[in-house]
Order: sequence, then structure tokens, then C-alpha cells
Amino acid sequence: MSTLGDFVKENRKKAGLTQKEFALRSGLGLRFIRELEQGKTTLRLDKVNQALSMFGAEAVPGKAEKLRDKGGRTK
Repeated sequence: MSTLGDFVKENRKKAGLTQKEFALRSGLGLRFIRELEQGKTTLRLDKVNQALSMFGAEAVPGKAEKLRDKGGRTK
């Protein structure tokens, strides 16, 4: 499963940018970019969309997929 962090990291690398360069160009902090790419689960949506706007994308509401472990429990 591809995550939001994977999307940002992949597109940042395609653009030939380091995390620091991406942070500067997007107007976001380096720490935020690192946390986003590492999959931190609690991030400000406005900042996520600020990062995504660099690639012409934005986070929008959608149906959530529930991850289940082998015992059928929601993770």
C-alpha cells in the first residue's frame, strides 16, 4: 500500500530535490517534511496540502480502508 509519505518522497526525488530543498521551496519546515515522509499519523492537513500542492495534488475526503491483522482485528 502506498502512503501519503511515499507519494511525497517519490515525487520529491523525481523533481531532484533533497528534503531540505523541498522544505525551502514549499515554505515548510524540514522537520515537517521528514515526519510526513516517515508516515507520522498526526499532521496538520493545511501543511500536508501545502506540500502536495508542489505536485499539483491535494488531500481530499474519501472512503477509508481499514487495515486488519490476521486475526481480523482492526489495526
